[in-house]
Amino acid sequence: MSLKKIETLKKRDDLYLPTGDLKKYANLSDKSIYRRANRNPLKFWEKEAKELKWSKKWTKVFSHHPPHFEWFSNGKINITENCLDENLKTRKNKVAFIWEPEPIDEQARKLTYGELFTKVNEFASGLKELGVKKGDKVGIYMPMIPEAIIAMLGVARIGAVHTVVFSAFSPQALKVRLQDTEAKVLITTDGYYRRGKIMDLKKNADTGLRGTKVEKVVVVKRVGNKVKMNKGKDFWWHELMLKHKSKIVKPVEMDSENLLFILYTSGSTGKPKGTCHVCGGYTVQARTTGKYIFDWKDSDIFWSTADLGWITGHTYSCYSPLLNGATFILYEGSLDFPEPDRWAQIIEKYKVTIFYTAPTAVRMFEKYGTDLVRKHNLDSLRLLGSVGEPIDEAAWEWYFREIGNSKCPILDTWWQTETGGILITSLPGIGPFKPTYTGLPLPGIRVDILDDKGKSVKPGQEGSLVIKPPFSPGLLRAVYKNPAKYLKTYWSEYGKKIYFTSDSAIKNKQGLIRIVGRMDDVIKIAGHRVTTGELESAISLLPDIVESAVIGRPDEIKGEVAVAFVVSKNTKKSQKAIQEEVIQQVRKEISPIASPKEVYIVQDLPKTRSGKIMRRILKKIFSGEELGDLSTLANPKTVDAIKKIIRGLP
Repeated sequence: MSLKKIETLKKRDDLYLPTGDLKKYANLSDKSIYRRANRNPLKFWEKEAKELKWSKKWTKVFSHHPPHFEWFSNGKINITENCLDENLKTRKNKVAFIWEPEPIDEQARKLTYGELFTKVNEFASGLKELGVKKGDKVGIYMPMIPEAIIAMLGVARIGAVHTVVFSAFSPQALKVRLQDTEAKVLITTDGYYRRGKIMDLKKNADTGLRGTKVEKVVVVKRVGNKVKMNKGKDFWWHELMLKHKSKIVKPVEMDSENLLFILYTSGSTGKPKGTCHVCGGYTVQARTTGKYIFDWKDSDIFWSTADLGWITGHTYSCYSPLLNGATFILYEGSLDFPEPDRWAQIIEKYKVTIFYTAPTAVRMFEKYGTDLVRKHNLDSLRLLGSVGEPIDEAAWEWYFREIGNSKCPILDTWWQTETGGILITSLPGIGPFKPTYTGLPLPGIRVDILDDKGKSVKPGQEGSLVIKPPFSPGLLRAVYKNPAKYLKTYWSEYGKKIYFTSDSAIKNKQGLIRIVGRMDDVIKIAGHRVTTGELESAISLLPDIVESAVIGRPDEIKGEVAVAFVVSKNTKKSQKAIQEEVIQQVRKEISPIASPKEVYIVQDLPKTRSGKIMRRILKKIFSGEELGDLSTLANPKTVDAIKKIIRGLP
């Protein structure tokens, strides 16, 4: 029965509550689970862990040696055995995922769990031939194609560690990550489609490989563009797969605390941080969160629009659906290409039931107009999700009304690259749902909102969002090769026993949490996290730039965009030339996604007497807020000068 024809939600004051079949058939609908799980989180997570296949059971559920901790100590597991082998028993012929290519005239592909099992084993066998062993690091620099998922699973199956790099990242960004991990193999493609153009990914990969320890490269032939293949180093994917046709590789037994993957997130000093996620806890959390939050049924078609190069892609565009035996969509292109309603076409074509995307995308859909939405039958949708940044009330209401037809609960979700999975949301069978409020901490997750002195704030007051022991099984265990950064970033603000999220939040009287924003210098551009330090570090490489300051400002479509203020020593170059150089430099060093929306050439930047650049002053100039006392600045007159430049005054 279509959810458009039954009552799924009822409104009480400013809250929406689940009712009807939504509550009746939900995987979790008894709100007493919160009380039971929070009374004994270890018992809750152990019960969830027992639903997975372990080759050896753990000896202790949780161990804590602040700031370090372990989950399921001494347990042995392989995530791919749970994603693939276990599903063969009952879902061998069920579609695991549907791949929709960007070109409309190209044939889509469907892979069943049985077919995926075969391909992952063949690729795992090929990796072993290339010398990849347990614990080795493997880079994956690929677009959204089936081979990217096969590669991730193939690496994990033989006990190696994957580090996925977003395909739109520059060669320099790839190089930094390959150097840090000392990866010995890279998996990439000849090219891929992006908004109708062929992107030469192999060329970027070859540039990024210089100065790394990568010994071998596996190349998928995606678009057939001419690429340079280095004899003895570069291997075609299809030839490797053919050579290992029908080979079966036994999943390597991994300790619960062994590394599963390293995923890089921006660092405040400009160097990306390698967040380390481990086999046992991540697998348990990925499966559990997907099961209860997205409420998967055998008939569901799930679509997370996140690229595999980000944590949302890792967990909810790959591992979590597979661990739950779900069917999901993998889409190669942009949501608005070649037509602005491509996203709606895909939902209608495959009868997608659960749609998980970013507020940036929702605002883009709204910009194109409701007429485009109404051209399509979206009756198959039963749940909507939001990820990447707090969703504003206007976008929430439009998403709920126009895409969900005022029937679909919106699962606003909070989590981080570091947490590995969703930790705060409203569960579909329990609720409640409230615009701009993310929801409740998941059962078994203990969070708090603290003031500067470490005291819990009252309802309605803003404070620092923190996670208390026993944390979550999927929380990062380290920053790769940088224990000092791990301690300073996450465990120093309130001591070694409390995880500091760097987010500020408010809790209302019902316990619902609203995320206010980042407390550090991080900009979320279209849901992608980039620090001001990383941007400024890239800009500073330009020989003409003396110094720079980057801030984020609100944007109607992207949520936030970067704005750069630069001091140039070249007085002969035009402002337009300098602005273009700055933009191209960021595109080259980081990604086109991070490109500054605006670049201002200034004589000086507002600084304290100790030389610290006051970015909050720059932010306030944009927002029109009261600047307050400027007497602490070493150069208060520069503020008026910057105001004039922003307003275009002489």
